[in-house]
Amino acid sequence: MISNLDHPYFSTEQMTPFVNSTGVNQRYIATEEQTTADLCYKAAEDLIAKLGWEKSEIDLLILVTQTADYKLPVTSAILQDRLNLPTTCLAMDIPLGCSGYVYGVSTIASLINAGAARKGLLLVGETNSKVVSPFDKSTEPLFGDAGTASAFEFDANAVPIPFSLGTDGSGYKAIIIPAGGARTKTDETSLKFEQVEDGINRNQCSLVMDGMDVFSFGISRAPSAVRELLEYTNKETEEIDYFVFHQANLFMNKKIVKKLKIPEEKVPYTLDKYGNTSSATIPLTIVSELKDKLSSGRHQTLCCGFGVGLSWGTMVLNTENLIVTDITQI
Repeated sequence: MISNLDHPYFSTEQMTPFVNSTGVNQRYIATEEQTTADLCYKAAEDLIAKLGWEKSEIDLLILVTQTADYKLPVTSAILQDRLNLPTTCLAMDIPLGCSGYVYGVSTIASLINAGAARKGLLLVGETNSKVVSPFDKSTEPLFGDAGTASAFEFDANAVPIPFSLGTDGSGYKAIIIPAGGARTKTDETSLKFEQVEDGINRNQCSLVMDGMDVFSFGISRAPSAVRELLEYTNKETEEIDYFVFHQANLFMNKKIVKKLKIPEEKVPYTLDKYGNTSSATIPLTIVSELKDKLSSGRHQTLCCGFGVGLSWGTMVLNTENLIVTDITQI
């Protein structure tokens, strides 16, 4: 991966307001040859080694990504073979973005709790640079690339993870790649770049985001989702040690935190370091900002993802002496 501090197609004057509102000062961008699978493979190998797990014991692999290696087969199948996991390993993809980590944890926890597996890997990552237009000042400078790995193991004495999940598909056009699927296939027309407005040039295979719709959704749905889960679990804000939100953009996230009246010291941010890495923002923020804090003692961490779909997911993780690996650049 390469560290990308500059925006080659936009001037400093153009980008200053964008940087101030989003909080993105740098991002890490995959090379042309690197894919999401490459990033998640490295994260998985590092975590397996640190845990001292035998690969033969891993019987579940879930990959959450919207930037899969191929239309088919599922990228998790490729990673099962590449990681040298047993053929008895259940492998599946979840094609979800901003709320994807919470959905992934919900899925892997449910499968383990149901007896389908005892040890599982949740790989979550994106190479957003592959799907944003390099000539679009509204998206290109915001998104970064990352791959993460989380490990789960059956424990009969573990505290259940409470979830609150939801979807409003009426807003599906708020974040969309119009062409490339069965509805609108890729052809010469969809690959042609067109100017939407000054500083925004893209084709139908580029990611399109309606900033105002996403902002309105985020500042209304995220706070209510957090309140609903706190009410369901009979917890007060003061009982939660940390709140980790999807790193959408700084202005939006600050609004959400203000609405919930959460002390700033309980809310870590990583937008300045990595940008918006879609499904990977929550685990990336935990590793980057909470590694030392969560590695000793018991903690309750509320995680909230929201965005593409439109969808949202909130959960409370109860951890004790969490094992966290280092962030590596490949």
